Amino acid sequence: MPCYRCQRRQDDPARGASPWKRGVLAGEQVLICPECQRGRDWTAELDRCASCGSSALVRTLGETICRSCGTSGTPTGSRSSARAPHESTSPEQGALAEQVRAALDRVLRRDRP
Repeated sequence: MPCYRCQRRQDDPARGASPWKRGVLAGEQVLICPECQRGRDWTAELDRCASCGSSALVRTLGETICRSCGTSGTPTGSRSSARAPHESTSPEQGALAEQVRAALDRVLRRDRP
C-alpha cells in the first residue's frame, strides 16, 4: 500500500519499528510515509474516534477500531461512502467484498440487517 499523500511505496523494513504510520481516512486505512509526516500536522487530515477524538485508528476486518480507547464503529469526519483519492472499486472487487462479508457473518454467526 503506498503513502496516501505522495504515492511512495514502502521499502523492505529494517529491523525495529517502522517509521511509516497508519491511519483511517474516509473510512479506509491509509499509510503515511516518514517524509509526509515531517513539517505539518498530518493527523489533522485523518478521521477521529467518535468517543475520545484520537486519530489512532485502524481498520480490521471491515471495522474501524480506536487504538487509544478500544472503541469500534464509525469515526467522526468519516465519509464512509467516499474513497481515498487513489482508490477505486471495480464491480469484481465489490462482489468479492460482499462474498467475504457474507462468509465472515456465517463463521462469526452475525445477523445482518
